[in-house]
Amino acid sequence: MFSVSTRLARPKVAIVGAGLGGLMLGQLLEQINVPYHIYERAKVVKPLGTAMALGPSVLPIFEQLSLLDDVKSFSLPCYSVNMYDENIEKLGSVDMTDHDTLLGSHSLIFSRPRLYDLMLSRVPAHKVSHGIKVLRTEEKDGKVHIYCSDNTTHEADILVGADGAYSTVRQTLYQQLDEQGLLPKSDLERLSIASLNMVGTAVPEDPDKYPQLKDKFCNFAVAIGGSGGRSARERQFSNAEWGPESIDAMYKEFENDRCPFGGTMGDIMKYTPKDMISKVFLEEKNFTTWYGGRTVLLGDGAVNAMHDAVVLANCIYNMTDTTSEGITAAFKEYYDQRHPRLDAQIKRSQSLSALMGGETWYQRLSRHVALNYMPKFILESDFIRSMEYRPQIAWLPLVPNRGRGHVLPQEGKRELLQDRIKRLQEEEQQQ
Repeated sequence: MFSVSTRLARPKVAIVGAGLGGLMLGQLLEQINVPYHIYERAKVVKPLGTAMALGPSVLPIFEQLSLLDDVKSFSLPCYSVNMYDENIEKLGSVDMTDHDTLLGSHSLIFSRPRLYDLMLSRVPAHKVSHGIKVLRTEEKDGKVHIYCSDNTTHEADILVGADGAYSTVRQTLYQQLDEQGLLPKSDLERLSIASLNMVGTAVPEDPDKYPQLKDKFCNFAVAIGGSGGRSARERQFSNAEWGPESIDAMYKEFENDRCPFGGTMGDIMKYTPKDMISKVFLEEKNFTTWYGGRTVLLGDGAVNAMHDAVVLANCIYNMTDTTSEGITAAFKEYYDQRHPRLDAQIKRSQSLSALMGGETWYQRLSRHVALNYMPKFILESDFIRSMEYRPQIAWLPLVPNRGRGHVLPQEGKRELLQDRIKRLQEEEQQQ
């Protein structure tokens, strides 16, 4: 920590949401001695019990934070993705064996709760409050005030909404901006549902039945359903449909489907604890409005939210004062860096989803060509483009690019924390 805090902008930050984005931001603010507190509505956060991947676009951040070895300790590298049809006839594979030389590292696959526990352990326990629901927010007297379900009120210089796709902070901000005539109509439109998923982490105990468990790498398989698949876009869901009964009903829809690893999906489900099964929508939308006044939003999705947290923390680190003008300038810099990146990411995600899971004749043909006849240099070019954006923490040494693929230069002002402290101390001595 530094002793020249009077020369540095140290806004008090309230973070709503203790997901991976909120915890990443808290950990970063902890490093630069910016006061913060995280408010989480759930009494106990239950991370979705599914597999998660961290690739070359985000692993440098974990290396900067000295967390990469921890992640490697509970993960497996992914060398390929094998695609099958509904009869478990192999359609082809996406080869990623050379990603360590092409991109600098392989993607790492693990159970999401393991990463969540690691991130939570890096934030002081007294700086995270659980069971606190934010009811409304208000700006007055140069501060943002948050009113909570336990009848407490808290104030801060900056309010960060890190509470997911249906963010209470975002909804409150949008309502306030809409009343002032400042909210684009597109931001009032409903989220676009990309897919409906049931996710979980099985714990099979018999490596003889599933010999893949003995491998030191991740066996990644995708089975594509037939034309009878159901589209989430065609249905409306009420809150009642998200209970255990809805999961049981969804489970019965595919329990007899064949599993790429042997047996049926029902066999896998038997090895999955009920409390580790979740039914979720995956939605895609890049809102136009990311901030207003002293309130700013993090995006949804684990990697996206962590990228947002890093860039926002960098912008807070580079603030020169905590005035409304200074905060707005920091938020604008954050938006300018992240918004176009997210736009490009959503477009890539939509194209990849159509290619890998689409069921029209054209999508099936495109998939067959991509998996079996696409020249290697084209595939490599696509991988490089998808991983070239790698934001890193502005006050820590940069992690070099260890692959032969192109990486975009870092955006925004960078200055090592120790260099900044030294510079400010020297300036004080000269005064």
